Amino acid sequence: MKPAGRLSLLPAVVFGLLCTSALPQAERVTAAMGDAAEVTLGIGGCGGVYFLASPGELVVEVEKRDRHLSDRDTELRAILVGPDREVLQEAAIPDDGQPKGSGLGAPQRVALRTQVRWPGVYALNVTVSQDRYGDEISWGFRTNCPKYLVETSRGHRDARHEEPLVLLNPDRPGDVCFLPRQGEFGMEVTGLPADVTELSVYDAAGALVATLPVAEGKVSYTVPADEHRDAVPWRLHLPRFQGTVQIDGVTRWDPGDLYPNLSLWTPDLASWFPFEEHRWLLTPYSRMVYARPGDEAKVTLQVHNNLTRDATVKLQVEYPEAAWPVRLAAEEVTVPGRRAAPVEVTCTAPVEGETRVCHIRATPTDDAGFSTYSTVRVIGGEAPAARPLEMPIMLKPYRHENAQFGYLPQYPLGNQLYFDLQDRPFVSLGRSLATMRDGKWVTLELGGGYSAATSKVAFDRDNDVYVLASGGGTVALLHSVDGGATFTPYPIPPNPAGGSAFDIEQFSGNNIPDGPPPFVRFTRTFKDPKLFWRSLSDLELFVPTKADGKITVGEPILISKLCIGLAAHSGTPSSVVSRGTKVHVAWGEATDPEVKVPGLPAYVATYDRETGQLSTPALIGYGAPPNDIHNSPSITMDGQGYLHVLGGTHGQPFPYARSLQPNDAGSGWTEPAILGEGLSQTYIGSVCGPDGTLHLAYRLWRTGEPYPHSSYATLAYQRKRPGQPWEAPRVLIVAPFSEYSVFYHRLTIDHKGRLFLSYDYWSTYWFYRNDHFGDRRAVLMSPDGGDTWKLAGDEDVG
Repeated sequence: MKPAGRLSLLPAVVFGLLCTSALPQAERVTAAMGDAAEVTLGIGGCGGVYFLASPGELVVEVEKRDRHLSDRDTELRAILVGPDREVLQEAAIPDDGQPKGSGLGAPQRVALRTQVRWPGVYALNVTVSQDRYGDEISWGFRTNCPKYLVETSRGHRDARHEEPLVLLNPDRPGDVCFLPRQGEFGMEVTGLPADVTELSVYDAAGALVATLPVAEGKVSYTVPADEHRDAVPWRLHLPRFQGTVQIDGVTRWDPGDLYPNLSLWTPDLASWFPFEEHRWLLTPYSRMVYARPGDEAKVTLQVHNNLTRDATVKLQVEYPEAAWPVRLAAEEVTVPGRRAAPVEVTCTAPVEGETRVCHIRATPTDDAGFSTYSTVRVIGGEAPAARPLEMPIMLKPYRHENAQFGYLPQYPLGNQLYFDLQDRPFVSLGRSLATMRDGKWVTLELGGGYSAATSKVAFDRDNDVYVLASGGGTVALLHSVDGGATFTPYPIPPNPAGGSAFDIEQFSGNNIPDGPPPFVRFTRTFKDPKLFWRSLSDLELFVPTKADGKITVGEPILISKLCIGLAAHSGTPSSVVSRGTKVHVAWGEATDPEVKVPGLPAYVATYDRETGQLSTPALIGYGAPPNDIHNSPSITMDGQGYLHVLGGTHGQPFPYARSLQPNDAGSGWTEPAILGEGLSQTYIGSVCGPDGTLHLAYRLWRTGEPYPHSSYATLAYQRKRPGQPWEAPRVLIVAPFSEYSVFYHRLTIDHKGRLFLSYDYWSTYWFYRNDHFGDRRAVLMSPDGGDTWKLAGDEDVG
């Protein structure tokens, strides 16, 4: 039997401005408290609830019942947040300790309460340890808020996004109220009780839309496009509230759907409010700004219109306490459909150490019943982000770098930073490139309809700029001789198989190509239908040349037809490094699934520009498990030209080897050695410092505190000084939730040897990701080879 946990009434500390204060604890709901009313909703999955709350007390009671389908330790975590996503209360409902197969467990409940001073959209976030899909529990809630919507949002799957509604209360009837898709759509319900013979669909006025006959516990129905949508939302009525419901546009989506990935519904028609239409109305939900006393502090908010037509939004300043100097650039903004418009808020910073707070309220002029706000906090003095930080950074739910440290840089955060030979920063922004000119950031268009094909920016010894980009059905090497002000495209001859990915040699510490940087192309030729992560790709090398300022791309050089492919969204490993006439390529290969091997083999081969010869591939080592595209290796070189390669892994220790001769992959390698026993490593990012120190950043899985009931992801750093063994990993970032996470991290280095680690935290939970408009990218930097770290300020980058 599993040990029963204790129901945790967490204080849910609010990390204030310069001090902390504990919030009221959640209450355990029991009959002894005089509150034995039943929670009638029982559903599976994770996700949460949104409340359009008015002033007064807001009460949300959350109930959990364990289903005991396995012996996993399923602790439910419930977080109540305000319109500005300040955490108001947090509670945990433990596993009940009963064994697998013991049936539906007894209900456990907690009550979350807050005093609503200012109306807006509040939220309840529900996650479950070791159960990111919510299969192991039934949960429900009741509230005194009359307006609410449920969002069923589990953890991600490596498949089409679907959020089936799992209904788990067969002892009573129930409704699923939803916004119907405008065109034709399908509905399916399975797992219905045997005595249910039909379901009914009604519009918001109570008129019958359709009767759905049930056969063998299931029903399938297609709603025609010409069925009226005069009264919405619609209501699917179930005589017994049990089954699994799929509705096109609500639990699964096509590209043309108005509100993709937003699985919003309610069991009560009267609780519906227009949340989809006004989602992300004003973002970010909060901003913390530090400024010198008396200076003006500026914050840019985005007014978002989620409708398909123009909408006008009224803005006003509200003060929780006494009024202070705050100025809005506009008090009313008209925004085109599906667009956002910036609004600048100008505030005067208070005296050193003092905090001033205001709310910026947003209200659609054609829907005065919907209103919410963002919070701006201005603090006199220097932000903690300006100083070296005590690592790791513990990300908290809804409290990331700005909320904890006042991190608010002016440099672009769309991708990682690269540096030219003069250490000027560059950031790829899709159709443009950002860089600095005369102390200011400027955006330079790639032109020609081109958009970057990778996030990397490369340079040669003449300090010319290179970007791989696609446009008009072609991929080209873009070349600039004027620092990115203008680009000339040089088309790359296509691979007939199509569907290619690319990687270009970028500066990784000690490699500056004499001419245009070489690049590689990965073209998938086979996808294994039985092994999800196994594919075969042609790996081709391009070695372009430059003469009289013109580029010749050249023909591809086949490296391998068994390449596994490239995993580059996190780590962004280096596939190519060069010096002089030698170009070195690292890759991983798929193997015969019937042949047992210790992992994905990592190879390196050297191409000689002078002779046109490609060396025999050298086997560096194996990265476990085999046939897994996650396991892309990474190559770099030190100042003496020795090659350093790490084999990619998926939750296993990285293997490492060094070439025995400089600038040569064919003269032998050290025996591969792992970076540490038991390390659960994935997604290599590697560079080499000017002193020969190897620096790595990667995702590292851990167990134990602060998530004793499950595993959790961290962003870790590790280094190897010349002639020394690998040091132990140092955790830099801890995820705000247990279960699956990635950081979309990219490690780069400038010509002074300073490290820049760009990352964008990504939780498996759709509810958390859906709630945030835009990305969360931030940049850590180390000026001293990894000894200390801080959030990179504008002065560190420019």
